Amino acid sequence: MKNPLKIIVVGASGKMGQALINEISNNNDLLLTGAIDQPSCAILGMDAGALIGIKTDVIISSDPESIAKKGNYLIDFTRPKASMQYLELCIKNNIKYIVGTTGFSDKEKEKIFLASKKIPICSAPNMSVGVNLLVSLVETATQVLYKDYDMEIIESHHRDKVDAPSGTALRLGEAVAKTAKLNLQKNGVFHREGKMEKRKKNEIGFSTIRAGDIVGDHTVLYAGDGERIELTHKAGSRSTFAIGAIKAVKFLTNHSNGFFDMMDVLNLKK
Repeated sequence: MKNPLKIIVVGASGKMGQALINEISNNNDLLLTGAIDQPSCAILGMDAGALIGIKTDVIISSDPESIAKKGNYLIDFTRPKASMQYLELCIKNNIKYIVGTTGFSDKEKEKIFLASKKIPICSAPNMSVGVNLLVSLVETATQVLYKDYDMEIIESHHRDKVDAPSGTALRLGEAVAKTAKLNLQKNGVFHREGKMEKRKKNEIGFSTIRAGDIVGDHTVLYAGDGERIELTHKAGSRSTFAIGAIKAVKFLTNHSNGFFDMMDVLNLKK
């Protein structure tokens, strides 16, 4: 491509950062122009593709300010505290922001939304095409089943994931609650230890597993009398999230501001 989209990746040495760098390097429409990580990063000062055996000619830096001028898009799959700093960097330098970080507080979410009045932002707890299709399917299934079926959300992730339930599980819970005209804060049940009572009508239960190197599995279970329906997505590789993030980059090319999610990117909103 004559004028490729210039992208900065933060958390560049992490598993997700490396998946993003690999996808960008294999796409002729895109150009990696910056790679940022913490000062403690073990490969700081090395080529951003060193860990996956490719040469990008981009050096991993711990100085966001010096890198910000090199790109028009910033992709962030880090943690809330770091993401708030990258958000300010994007506002200051008019950079389009793609954020897949999970675990934000309500106050942080509000800050991101307000920032979208200045720059275009695509924020989603899961950028996989399949997961966002799952959200759409869950909305359809819930509309038909919620009055007569118990609804549970089961999610599994690797041992290093720090937030629970996952952002994707909560997104699925929000889809169930909105469609069933429920309130996730009131109807969501996130633990049952010590509860000496039977299940209440309209509960939305959550179960969390943290083990091994599980990339991410999510199931929405509808259990009725005599039958069960399960809608499941299983991620086998972080590349699925990277591919979705690239779709979000291309979607934002036509926007100068605004708040979007992957349902917008994939045209799945009803």
